[in-house]
Amino acid sequence: MIHIKILGFCLLICLCWPANAQTSQPVKQLLRNPYMKGATFSLVVKDLQDGKIVHSYEEDRQVSPASVMKTVSTATALEILGEDYRFPTSLEYDGIIENGVLKGNLYIKGSGDPSLGSSHFGQEANSFLPTWVNAIHKAGIRKIEGAVISDESIFDSEGSSIKWLREDMGNYYAPGSYGISIFDNMYRLSFKTGLAGSKPVLVDSDPDVSYIRFHNYMTASPVSSDSAYIIGAPFSSERYLYGVLPANRDRYQLKGDIPDPALFMAQYLTDVLGNEGIMVSGTPSCYRIEKEEDRWNDNAGKTVIVTTYSPALAEIASVTNHVSHNLFADALLKTVGLQYKPKKNEVISSFERGVRVAKEYWEKKGIDTFPLWMYDGSGLAPADKVSARFITDMLVYMATKSGVSDAFIASLPQPGLEGSVRNFLKGSKLQGKSRLKSGGITRVRSYAGYITVGGKKYAVAVFSNNYSCNMGQMTKELERLLLQLF
Repeated sequence: MIHIKILGFCLLICLCWPANAQTSQPVKQLLRNPYMKGATFSLVVKDLQDGKIVHSYEEDRQVSPASVMKTVSTATALEILGEDYRFPTSLEYDGIIENGVLKGNLYIKGSGDPSLGSSHFGQEANSFLPTWVNAIHKAGIRKIEGAVISDESIFDSEGSSIKWLREDMGNYYAPGSYGISIFDNMYRLSFKTGLAGSKPVLVDSDPDVSYIRFHNYMTASPVSSDSAYIIGAPFSSERYLYGVLPANRDRYQLKGDIPDPALFMAQYLTDVLGNEGIMVSGTPSCYRIEKEEDRWNDNAGKTVIVTTYSPALAEIASVTNHVSHNLFADALLKTVGLQYKPKKNEVISSFERGVRVAKEYWEKKGIDTFPLWMYDGSGLAPADKVSARFITDMLVYMATKSGVSDAFIASLPQPGLEGSVRNFLKGSKLQGKSRLKSGGITRVRSYAGYITVGGKKYAVAVFSNNYSCNMGQMTKELERLLLQLF
């Protein structure tokens, strides 16, 4: 009798066990590769129509998402702020204007706009400078007996996440996100290289960052590509250059991050005004410096001269996901964090405010956020963690319930055609039938988004961590996996 009960219980378990608990053959094949020994792999494929899981493997495993984290940042920002939201940046002044002389300071009031002067928006993003100069002229200002001061106080001074790696700090793809950003917070250095073994010579920079002291430890090499990188801390005017550049080049560019965008913006505008005949007597400054020196007056009445606006958030989100723009993603997370109301005497960073708002938002939508561990909005921090289940649950919501569904889906690039996935699935049956965000940092490769096959649309999230092959090989394996699954 006991044996019959046990047998019946076992049969009940078998009948109730979901069919998707079986590991699919393509996944088994991937995991048998020697470079997957000790690796972490997670996968979920969900049918958008009925919400059922079609394929899964370790769906609740917490994994490093790399830039797939940007799907969380962009989805949250679009949901909370709306696809038509635009960041304002204003020129203001205090003091008085007498006979064409401003006896006071000119302020650049930032709202966290990461797109000001961005190369990804063409001439539109750079039109703010002539607009500002014209507005200053119209205000009757011909001379400033004060300083140009950036007010980046809307965010704190923790521009770079404390969880980022040293190897990233100082490089163009890891700029800090502040209340004021300019030119993607990036500069380009041009070098002339000679014979192999010689030291490349710095020719110039764009924009001019001659105030930075560059310690050049690079070497020219016969290789055709560079492996050079820049190391440096936020707010520091010291930068260290390591690695190799191709030999015998008349002009070769290397990109880095602007260490203090708010202060740089104040200096840049001061120079622009000087070239337009509007002399500024004071030293350019920013909120951080003025506050530290106890010179900032929170109660000073200011008059707005002009306000310029960013492109719509839908466009910013599209750039964020298409080119995997770390600065944009971090700024979006911090911007939604402005809605967080700190408790009495609570000290909390701009990054953490954004994280708390994001988690609370998705919890209210009925999505389990326990697997969501964010330390930035970009996914650059290796400590970031998500689960494939959380990502696909969010993707299903964005596709089927969100009021900004079209904007979010359009923000994801089409593999084989555009953006950071232009070479992924290229020429395959899935080219033109998918929208995927990729992610990649050291020993992390990931993809998430939507795939449409046979008239049905699926939410997909696939993560591979701690594999022992190179990223290129892992990319090919995940490409093969998706083609086999679909």
